[in-house]
Amino acid sequence: METDFLPPHLRKYVVEQHYEKYTPVDQAVWRYVLRQLKAFLSKHAHECYVEGLQKTGIDIERIPHIDDISKKLQEFGWRALPVSGFIPPAAFMELQSLGVLPIASDMRSLDHLLYTPAPDIVHEAAGHAPILIHPEFSEYLRQYAQIAKKAIISKEDLDLYEAIRELSDIKESPTSTPEQIKAAEDTLEKVGKSISHISEASELSRMNWWTAEYGLIGKLENPKIFGAGLLSSVGESKWCLSDKVKKIPLTVDCIKTGYDITEPQPQLFVASDFKNLSRVLDEMASQMAFRLGGLKGLEKAIQAQSVNTAELNSGIQISGQIVEAITDDKGALAYLRLQGPSQLSYSDHELAGHDKKYHAHGFGTPVGFLKARPDQCPSTFTEMDWAALHVEPGKNTRLEFTSGVVVTGTVQSRLAKNGKTLVVTLSDAKAEFKGRVLFAPEWGIFDMAIGSAVTSVFGGPADREAYGETSDFVAKRVPIPKYSGFELTRHDHYGAVRKIRENQLQGEELTKALEKVVDAHRTIFPTDWLLFLEALEIVNVRAPHSPLKKQLEMDLANLSEQSEKNKGLIHDGLALAGAL
Repeated sequence: METDFLPPHLRKYVVEQHYEKYTPVDQAVWRYVLRQLKAFLSKHAHECYVEGLQKTGIDIERIPHIDDISKKLQEFGWRALPVSGFIPPAAFMELQSLGVLPIASDMRSLDHLLYTPAPDIVHEAAGHAPILIHPEFSEYLRQYAQIAKKAIISKEDLDLYEAIRELSDIKESPTSTPEQIKAAEDTLEKVGKSISHISEASELSRMNWWTAEYGLIGKLENPKIFGAGLLSSVGESKWCLSDKVKKIPLTVDCIKTGYDITEPQPQLFVASDFKNLSRVLDEMASQMAFRLGGLKGLEKAIQAQSVNTAELNSGIQISGQIVEAITDDKGALAYLRLQGPSQLSYSDHELAGHDKKYHAHGFGTPVGFLKARPDQCPSTFTEMDWAALHVEPGKNTRLEFTSGVVVTGTVQSRLAKNGKTLVVTLSDAKAEFKGRVLFAPEWGIFDMAIGSAVTSVFGGPADREAYGETSDFVAKRVPIPKYSGFELTRHDHYGAVRKIRENQLQGEELTKALEKVVDAHRTIFPTDWLLFLEALEIVNVRAPHSPLKKQLEMDLANLSEQSEKNKGLIHDGLALAGAL
């Protein structure tokens, strides 16, 4: 599996698919879901869906190999890589911005056949991959990822992500107890109630949810499905088109509507076409800090309490936790202050000697114009301009900013790139503003970033690889299930039925082989309807006059009456098995 093209900080999310981990029950669940989805969605999904299944190598009969999907996707400018369960939103978006579709390699359980709270290979492969063949949607997803990876993620977002992941993993695990599920639900509720503001990342998450995950397209009165969450859920794909779900024209206002991943959605948004998605996305981007810059952008970063980047008009990028934007009497930015490990970069590459170890305790710098040249950004000063201000190695200087900030000290060096000054380094330095000491000589060397305005503020460090781990890039793994002898017997039964189907047994030989498996299964697993359904399907085609057919129909009829949930599943299965 080729991952060398990925930045090192993303490689840790990629896992081996380990195809052998899929049990015969997993394969049966995949087959049931995909047959149901294709039957329904061939009429109700966007017209590219069925074509997309074929072109991306999604086989209905068995769980696909992600490597095979990746080879098919490369024809459309994408590739696929396996991941484990939820990965952090920032990592997911960065992968998509690189043309990678992360596919959760885990498989939903029979208990969560209609819908799973955790990402799985049905959702990622059968939901996301097929729509990527449409060039306009593919372009939208790339644009979205490029914009979303610049979104400011708050500390609260990260706490919520951890709580959601924990709950989804626990709910999907067959070994979880009701007490564990309740505890995880309580934690998520507590974290959710503590959210103080909706961050850019949350707004982008909502846009993604109402488009790529739960989007409808076409006419408001008769829309088609294109969102992967709907395309991978038998239940929700049917529910969403009913009158019980409100349909709303897609606008940027969709970011004001929250969602609950554990419940069917009460309303959905309808895009007129895929170009509509890009228009709404651009409108959203115009409200974001990476385009706004200035004090509005800084305020978003300060509120987030996470690692973000402020870029000055000189091109220098200051990364870390931005905690304060000091303004002058006119309300203009005078001084920027960060706490904790900070990084200086240019064009997304860390400047030599300005890593987070060197700036371990924070960073501060004046921003604005100098009184000596009030109409010219200091980053554009010539050698002569700096010499006139005594900004030369070994000389003492006094720099007065129009904001009122005053910096004094002995010049050590001046760093420039592409004709612009980025950093002036001073020893024995002092920075003051209205009597407040912003930097004192005993604090060490003062590295002053040069620029007159903040042109952009965006999420995360500018050079993420050089910066290293941040709390939004933690990699976790969904534990591999351990099966009891009881469960392994169940797997054996499903495996035997699959073998009978694939070996094309006919007539009496077929009936005998199936009766042996079905009788054993009925004794040990009397409520397990899916195996009975698979057996009936085979009998209908190859031995329609076998007495086993009537017995299987009785088994399924009885199980339908015992569970309202299973009644619908069995009914839909019988319809495709030719038994209705």
